Amino acid sequence: MTGTAARGPVTVALVEDHQVVVDGVRSWFSAPGPVELVAQGPTIESVRGTDADVLLLDLNLNGTMVIDRVGELCGGGQRVIVFSEHEEPETVRAVLDAGASAFIGKGRATRDSCLETILEVAADRPSVTPPMAQAIATDEGPHRPQLSDKERAALLYWFQSMSKASVAARMGIKERTVRQYIDRARVKYAAAGRPAPTKEKLLICAIQDGLLQPDEVTVYTSLAARPGVP
Repeated sequence: MTGTAARGPVTVALVEDHQVVVDGVRSWFSAPGPVELVAQGPTIESVRGTDADVLLLDLNLNGTMVIDRVGELCGGGQRVIVFSEHEEPETVRAVLDAGASAFIGKGRATRDSCLETILEVAADRPSVTPPMAQAIATDEGPHRPQLSDKERAALLYWFQSMSKASVAARMGIKERTVRQYIDRARVKYAAAGRPAPTKEKLLICAIQDGLLQPDEVTVYTSLAARPGVP
């Protein structure tokens, strides 16, 4: 799950149970091109173990909504793009809160827009698609981004002067995943009309919203650096 244009096409695994959609997506990603479809199946389990940079996931599989599986997949470090006709704002917000990197609506998807989103997500760059923008714009809840527990933890450790590599070691995840959590937090704040392009601005926003308490943001000292610790 570390594909970049430098080493070749970005690889995608597709979870989709309608053959007509599978055929369409396959035609979009035919070689040669910047994106390659390397696995496809009608269930999440059918592509499990595939070393794809991005997982393109339909939400309605064989008549069952799988929104509750998004958090599990993202928690394992997988970059997930939801690819669904269910573009209701509450559905989009639910999958984004669960950790999905982006949401592509089937009804308005084009080859170029899909490629753009996939390449942005694969490079761990923030991506905001039309369904995502609409979901955030129509959110009647508090004007405060909802961060997942892992996004909040990554921010807290990072604010404690830990490097992203140290945060990754502390959380038992890859450094790329740490960057993804931080970038997702930035995307959520930007979409809420409160851009936080710098670490200092992101910290201020998080404290203002009560996501972090000021006394939690202490300078981290590794155990190895503490006197008396072998």
